[in-house]
Amino acid sequence: MFIDNMLTAGTQVIILYIIVFLGFIAERLGVYAEKTAKATTNFLFYFITPAVIVNAFLSTQFSVEKAKSYGIAFLCGVATHVGAILISAPFFRKGKHPDNAVYKYASIYANMGYMALPLAEAVIGPEGVFYCSAGVITFNIFSFTHGVWLMESDSEEKKFNIKSLILNPGVLSVMVGLPLFLFSVRLPLIVAKPITYMASMNTPLAMVILGTYISKADFKTVFKDGRLFGVLALKLVLVPLTMFAVFKLAGVSGALLTAVLISASAPSASNTVMFAAKYDKNTRTASKVVSFVTFLSILTMPVIIALSKL
Repeated sequence: MFIDNMLTAGTQVIILYIIVFLGFIAERLGVYAEKTAKATTNFLFYFITPAVIVNAFLSTQFSVEKAKSYGIAFLCGVATHVGAILISAPFFRKGKHPDNAVYKYASIYANMGYMALPLAEAVIGPEGVFYCSAGVITFNIFSFTHGVWLMESDSEEKKFNIKSLILNPGVLSVMVGLPLFLFSVRLPLIVAKPITYMASMNTPLAMVILGTYISKADFKTVFKDGRLFGVLALKLVLVPLTMFAVFKLAGVSGALLTAVLISASAPSASNTVMFAAKYDKNTRTASKVVSFVTFLSILTMPVIIALSKL
């Protein structure tokens, strides 16, 4: 059963990575340049991802059990981030390396929007996106508070923007979608259909963009940087296995368990690069870490997903 589940999950991951490879080739051929990828990333962030989340709420029939499960998914998201922060605490300590903040951020924060959501949709369907959207909320809460503090921790000013915490696409789309789900609102076809069409663009666009990031990474220096393997071990192995044990002991099961573990086992967030640029950190290091961990997640995520189905 474990092998069957791993093969099923692995097949879905490979399907996604075929699209990633197309993005890789397109960038190398100059068909889909870096400038275009950045513009598409903004479009994905501000329009497509919110459509995916709202569509997940619209596609889920309200029940008290579903509402309760969503609350559990939110708590699992909080637990995942708190757990990742605690597990990574002894590593990449301040003052020993100029890129410590980048390595630590990459160890804690997962690509929940652009990797977990498409994979959950592929493996579980709309129900998986529904649960994973709770992880997107917790990601935004932690990344715009602890994440900002982490990136600014070696500067004199330590602050975070409360406006960015609330007014971001992940949180706003849940604020729109959650009432629609709770009150079983059915939007007119002329509104619902465009949302569905927009949501269907998420997986291919996110994977193509990911391919362009990987194509720009300098893999020649990977094996000379031991910290990279530290991030890899923390993000893809230690954190997801720890959360698997915690969630199992807490009695989480079924599609909910698979969804929250997909979020927990996702590779380092692409936000690592954006935050590095915003807070004057080494963007080359950030790109290399994200690309390297993302590339190797093809081996680890199917195993974690298979474990969730035992």
